[in-house]
Amino acid sequence: MNVSVTDTANPVLQAVTAHTQAENPSAFLAVNEGNSTFTVPGLDGAIVYRRAGRYAVQFGGPFAARGHYDELLGHFLEHLHDEGLRLVGVQLQRDDAEAYARRGFTVNQIGASWAVRIPELTLRGTRFMQLRNKISRAHRNGLTVTEVPATEWAAALAEIDQVWLASKGEHARQLEFLVGQVGGPLQPLRRLFLGRIEGRPVGYISYSPVYGARAGWMHDLSRRVPDDSPGLMEAINAHALEQFRQEGVQWLHFGFTPFTGLEQAHEVDGHSPGFQWLMHFLWDQGAALYPAQTQLAYKKKWAADVCIPEYVAFDKGASLAAFIHIFRASNAF
Repeated sequence: MNVSVTDTANPVLQAVTAHTQAENPSAFLAVNEGNSTFTVPGLDGAIVYRRAGRYAVQFGGPFAARGHYDELLGHFLEHLHDEGLRLVGVQLQRDDAEAYARRGFTVNQIGASWAVRIPELTLRGTRFMQLRNKISRAHRNGLTVTEVPATEWAAALAEIDQVWLASKGEHARQLEFLVGQVGGPLQPLRRLFLGRIEGRPVGYISYSPVYGARAGWMHDLSRRVPDDSPGLMEAINAHALEQFRQEGVQWLHFGFTPFTGLEQAHEVDGHSPGFQWLMHFLWDQGAALYPAQTQLAYKKKWAADVCIPEYVAFDKGASLAAFIHIFRASNAF
C-alpha cells in the first residue's frame, strides 16, 4: 500500500527512528517527499522506493523490526512481481547486503559513507593548516554564519539553489532521492546553517539527523553562490561542528559517496566481478558521471576516517540497465 511520507506521524519516520539495526547513516532521506512507501498491516516496518521505468529503485533495506524484516521484504517482492517491476536496491548496509544475498540477489559494494567522531576532531595542528586558512579567509571577507529556520529564508535558499545549479551547466539537474531536501512538514527535524556576506545569503548547509549507535548529524545538502569567497562551505561546516560539539553530539556524518572506499574485503559472497570492476573504473575515470574523488577529498579534509561500506542489490543479476535506473530515479537524467 502507498502512503504519504509527509504525514506528521508517518510510518516512514517511525520506522527509520525505531529500526536502526542496519546503522544506515542516510536513513532520514527515506522521508523525502516524492518517495513511495510499502507497508503491510500487522508488520512493523516500511520499505521506501521510487519507480523508474520498469524498475523499482529501493532506498536502503527494509526499515523494519528484526522479526518482520524478511517477511516484509518477501511481500514487497511479490508486489513488484505482480506489477511487472524489477528491483534494484541502493545504499544497503552490510546487514541488508547479506540478507539480500541470501535471497539470491547479486550484491556488490557501490561506495561508502564517511563519518568522524566529533570529540576526537580538532582543527589544530599542521594537518588542518590549509583548512584553517580557508575558513579564516572566508571570515576576513565578511562571512557570518548562523543557524536559521528554513521557512523564514525560503526565498533566499531558492535563489542560491538557482544560481548554484546554473553554474553546473545548461544540462545540470537538481538531484533527488539519494540527497536531502529542505522544507516540508519534517523540516523542524533538520538543521540549517546559513552563510551571509554583508547580509546577503551566499551559501548554506542542511544537516539531517542520524539515528542508531552513531547518532548525530549528517552534512547533507550544501549549496553556495559560485565565485564568491573561498572557504564558504568550510566556514559554515566549522561553525556547525562547534555548535554540535557544545551540545555533546558524538558523530558528524558526511553521507554516501559512490565509488569510494572500495575494498575486496567489503564484498559479499556471490558478488559480480564485472560490476566490481565497473565501480573501480568509475572511481578512476568516472568524474563526468559523478565527481567522487572531489567529494571524498572534501570529506577527508575533515578527517572523516570511518568508512561505512554501502551496497547495491540486483534481483536478476547485476546489469548496467538496473544501475542506470538508479540515476533515473535520482533525476540525474
